[in-house]
Amino acid sequence: MKIHLIAVGRTADPRLQSLIADYVDRLEHYVPFRLEIIPELKNTKSISTEQQRQREGVLILKSLQEGDHVVLLDEKGKELRSVEFAASLERLQQAATRRLVFVIGGPYGFSDEVYRRASGKLSLSRMTFSHQMVRLFFVEQCYRAMTILKGQPYHHE
Repeated sequence: MKIHLIAVGRTADPRLQSLIADYVDRLEHYVPFRLEIIPELKNTKSISTEQQRQREGVLILKSLQEGDHVVLLDEKGKELRSVEFAASLERLQQAATRRLVFVIGGPYGFSDEVYRRASGKLSLSRMTFSHQMVRLFFVEQCYRAMTILKGQPYHHE
């Protein structure tokens, strides 16, 4: 199984970029992982939030492949403990999922088309985080999940 993370907009803070890169490097020891950045839209002040969601949605959908299992990182998604997240990854691996794609949308969420394409929604917390922080938290949780599945001491119960 390959894990693919799609995120709208770049990570501006070099400290966050460094931390994200560190966890991506760690994660790649366990599973093929790719972070794809969809450039943020230009001139968004002249369009509505719905138009922005639609335009970002088109770009997200272009990045998906037939057969992808798509999970949106969404505030209304299911909340899981780290061990539950690890178990869900293991189930998808055993189900021969070829490419598992997680998506972090833009500032206004996802278009209806992206929601329809998704297989599920996952929330990292009931709290709100910046999209840049969500990237870091998500890659750390993926790394943690892999260490849980391998029985390594990174995660403590």
